[in-house]
Amino acid sequence: NSTLLHGDAATTVSVLKTQSSADIAILGSGELVRSLMHAGLIDEYVLSIHPLMLGSGRRWFPERGGLSPMALIGSKTSRSGVIIATYRPASTKA
Repeated sequence: NSTLLHGDAATTVSVLKTQSSADIAILGSGELVRSLMHAGLIDEYVLSIHPLMLGSGRRWFPERGGLSPMALIGSKTSRSGVIIATYRPASTKA
């Protein structure tokens, strides 16, 4: 049930959100997440926080971006210690 986006991602996702009540999920595309975040199109973030420390890697959130306050709306911890935290942009109403 995937949809290939054509053209500008923010415009296409905005149209998809108006045409369907189904959830839209993004898995593994930091660049797409950043562009949709900038356009205010992300309603909820589900972050898996793994109990390990890495020395480097790609940043999900830009170093020089605007502040994006978020509100924690739920969290769970798996048996292996992974924390699954769900956030909404602080300005989004439940």
